[in-house]
Amino acid sequence: MFEIDQIKIGINAPVFIIAELSANHNGSLETALETVRAAKRAGADAIKLQTYTADTITLDADQPDFIIQGTIWEGRKLHELYQEAYTPWEWHAEIMKVAQEEGLICFSSPFDPTSVDFLETLNVPAYKIASFEITDIPLIEYVASKRKPVIISTGIAELADIELALAACRRMGNNDIALLKCTSSYPAPIEEANMVMVKDLAERFGVISGLSDHTMGATVPIVATCFGAKIIEKHFILDRSIGGPDASFSMDEKEFTQMVKAVREAEKAIGAVDYQLTEKQQKGRDFCRSLYVVKDIKVGEIITKENIKSKRPGFSLHPKYYPQIIGKRANRDLQIGERIELTFFD
Repeated sequence: MFEIDQIKIGINAPVFIIAELSANHNGSLETALETVRAAKRAGADAIKLQTYTADTITLDADQPDFIIQGTIWEGRKLHELYQEAYTPWEWHAEIMKVAQEEGLICFSSPFDPTSVDFLETLNVPAYKIASFEITDIPLIEYVASKRKPVIISTGIAELADIELALAACRRMGNNDIALLKCTSSYPAPIEEANMVMVKDLAERFGVISGLSDHTMGATVPIVATCFGAKIIEKHFILDRSIGGPDASFSMDEKEFTQMVKAVREAEKAIGAVDYQLTEKQQKGRDFCRSLYVVKDIKVGEIITKENIKSKRPGFSLHPKYYPQIIGKRANRDLQIGERIELTFFD
């Protein structure tokens, strides 16, 4: 377990739910600020930014390597996409101020050392390593050296990539690490969610695990919660109709609210291993089976399967005694519907 801005993250703590702003400000600071307020209304615990510029994340180049293939951004230049999607650094302080006023934690994903240095001036309480940056070991080391919790998405990671990233954090003396199962498709097919990985990440690597989700709907976050996710991150937008690079796989306020409600209900449903009955459950035992007289029995009469049977309710003798009393003689008269005790038979 660790803390982000005094909020406990981990075992026995509620799922930490992050609304990812990403590019969903659509170039408007006012939209960004209203999205923060909407995230609070929707039940998020935190709002997360991305801190980069087009030049810190890629090159302004026309070679085929820098043209996107096989995604919803097909054919676009990386530099052009990131120029559209980035959150201006001069907005960060205002966004964080509004988040604090709303009672939301605000932190960010840095994409190079200059963005880490900038975020340090804003005293962010944690860092997120995006899926595609999990191979940038120098960046991870630099982030981890700030001795703040590090949340790492594993969307494009092989086992060796995860091991290298964790080793980088631990070399810097930072063990406040969480790994998020992520499917780096936009939107992600639900059949590729593979939520059993949430449990495996925690057990295999001894860290807090969770979900960074790009599927549509709340099903995958609910399943992740049931597999032990302690962090859930979803892209959040005021209204998909405003458009933008991430709009098609982001949740609006109504959808996010419903997801939060479903996750909180799933947490309650999971409960704990406990074979003790609550008072209400104990009352329910009134309707279980017990042994009753089903035909009037005279003193001295032999007990058979015809005059005593297992019936509801459960106020009489436990059915486990049925074989023990069959063949015995009644030592008193017994009437149909009468509760019985072992002492009634010789």
